[in-house]
Amino acid sequence: MAERSGAPGVPSRRTLVVVLGALSAFGPLSIDMYLPALPELADDLGAAPSLVQLTLTACLLGLAAGQLLGGPISDARGRRGPLLAGLCLYVVASALCAAAPSVGVLIALRFVQGLAGAFGIVIGRAVVRDLAEGRAAAVLFAALILINGVAPIVAPVLGAGILHVTTWRGVFVVLALIGVALVATALLLLGETLPREQRRPGGLGATLRTFRALLRDPRFVGCVVSSGLAFAAMFAYISGSPFVLQEVYGASPTVFSLLFAVNGLGIVLAGRVSARLSERGHEPAELMRAGLLGIAGGGAALLVSVLGGLGLWGVLPSLFATVSCIGVIVPNAAALALSGHRSTAGAASGLLGVAQFAFGAAAAPLVGLAGEDTAVPMAIVICTFGLGALATFASLVARPARAAAA
Repeated sequence: MAERSGAPGVPSRRTLVVVLGALSAFGPLSIDMYLPALPELADDLGAAPSLVQLTLTACLLGLAAGQLLGGPISDARGRRGPLLAGLCLYVVASALCAAAPSVGVLIALRFVQGLAGAFGIVIGRAVVRDLAEGRAAAVLFAALILINGVAPIVAPVLGAGILHVTTWRGVFVVLALIGVALVATALLLLGETLPREQRRPGGLGATLRTFRALLRDPRFVGCVVSSGLAFAAMFAYISGSPFVLQEVYGASPTVFSLLFAVNGLGIVLAGRVSARLSERGHEPAELMRAGLLGIAGGGAALLVSVLGGLGLWGVLPSLFATVSCIGVIVPNAAALALSGHRSTAGAASGLLGVAQFAFGAAAAPLVGLAGEDTAVPMAIVICTFGLGALATFASLVARPARAAAA
């Protein structure tokens, strides 16, 4: 592998999993750490809950746009340089978020923060594709979920702890410091994984041609759209749960953080199960279908629980099932979508991430349209997107695969 003299090489598998897992945690860290502070943030800036939720939407849109930009750039210029540039911009944007004077400025800065953080996510997936494919890639992606899954467990608890000693602004200071630590980690441990001879020429025309070719692959499109709809269901939960669990069901910020952490633990456990099943020969398509069945069933159960007035302890099991299934869907969607696209792994990874976070951004504000005193909109949105994800996968991925095998 061609590398600059003196640059780090490709680390051991364990080190690689830790580094890439930390990079892929940008999304959960940027989103989940300030969730307990949303009600306080709304009061401090004098903004309505639906407007405050736009700070989440802006971050998700940035995470989507950044992957669309960062993937092709890394295909043309290598993985390491664009990654380091994105990390540095993330540090600056996070620090500026801490000083935002109004919700409008915060919304704009959150978009930039998401844009910069997306480089770590999209390039991390591309690095995996540089080094593995098929079931081997699914195993590695599932291992990343174990690391990545720690973020939604720790982030809201850490955010609640920060609120005990400072305001919501302190959360963004901590995010900036985490960004600094990741810059140092990438500099020291992560080398270039895409040799110069395997890079593709850059430019808008070449990028658009690559995207067109990818979007002509029905299986790729099916994986992208179904995983995007699954992410929409999860982000409806992320956006709505701070208000639903605290305002509707009366949970304190600390209790909310603990409940959120338990659901994050479900992602970790599901990712571990997915990795074990992949190692035993189960194909990514089979495992992704199982995950989508789980998220669709969990969403339907949640809607029944909310409409039936079962209270907090009635909705928690279905929320746990819905969120946990992401730990199965994410690694296998990535393995399926990137399979057969080695030289365009960055662009393929970017489109996958765009769908996930763009669908999530669209879903996030929907749960607040009826105000903060009802859980029904959140339940309807989660159920609808979960069922849509399963239907999309069945029509574009599972059914053509069965027809080809017949």
